[in-house]
Amino acid sequence: MLFPDYRPRRLRQSEALRRMIRETVLTTDDLILPLFTVSGKNVKTPIASMPGVFHLSIDNLIPVVKEAEELGIPAVMIFGIPDKKDPLGTEAYRKDGVVQRAVRAVKDKIPDLAVITDVCLCQYTDHGHCGFVDGTRIDNDASLDLLARTALSHAKAGADMVAPSDMMDGRVSEIRGVLDENGFSHTPIMSYAAKYCSAYYGPFREAAHSAPGFGDRRTYQMDPANALEAVREATLDIEEGADIIMVKPALAYLDIISRIREEIDLPMAAYNVSGEYAMIKAAHQMGWLDGEKVMMESLTAIKRAGADTILTYFALEAARVLRTGR
Repeated sequence: MLFPDYRPRRLRQSEALRRMIRETVLTTDDLILPLFTVSGKNVKTPIASMPGVFHLSIDNLIPVVKEAEELGIPAVMIFGIPDKKDPLGTEAYRKDGVVQRAVRAVKDKIPDLAVITDVCLCQYTDHGHCGFVDGTRIDNDASLDLLARTALSHAKAGADMVAPSDMMDGRVSEIRGVLDENGFSHTPIMSYAAKYCSAYYGPFREAAHSAPGFGDRRTYQMDPANALEAVREATLDIEEGADIIMVKPALAYLDIISRIREEIDLPMAAYNVSGEYAMIKAAHQMGWLDGEKVMMESLTAIKRAGADTILTYFALEAARVLRTGR
């Protein structure tokens, strides 16, 4: 059909018509809210590079989680900031560690909301890497036991899902085995399957105090130039027992989300990371763009690319917009 017989603008003439044929619809069900928790009481410390995001003690974490539930957000992702660090990241898998305490508190107060925990060692190690370090080498296989112990401690605390973000080879299989052996075969794994070594993580590393003490993470996180490798990584994690796979970051990797979506039929998450959040916030504060509109356009793009769920620091703001229908 060609103009003038076919006129695509006919179906764009009103909001009602546009809604009728809209292909991608973002809802609060698509959102997961990441949160940073710390020890202590009455702590609510702003994270300078992430306006509107805070380090929260558990007493201040609970009201935020309650608001998320009231807005219809189905899940939160908890990141912990420990009081002390050591070479083995022992605070990550301690029974009364900061994440474990937070999980128990949230499940006690808001039992119906899904609590997901980030499983990694970088916040907890004094060298800032995501696994066991032998000299200056990250020892993949020696890291697996520590990661599995961390995941198990989270499950014992009541986590509804664990999410390994370390990018060690074989960690999904190790975690699945340990969970199953200890009576947690029902606990799903959301694997950071295609996690790229990205400059977009800068604000998060400030928030999580997790910058590496030496070198970088290129030996275990993916090369941003690679796409086929992302499909291989996702396939491997599925074969090892992952229930949901994730692409991280999201906006600069929409092609990766789309490519994996075409290859697999497992649920897929995408992480709208700290740098993506911070850029929009900064540009809005400078008056260079409409932050709310760009936020909603960005989240819609991530879903349009194929993500079933989106981890985003915008979750509360986006949920409020969706509630009002703006």
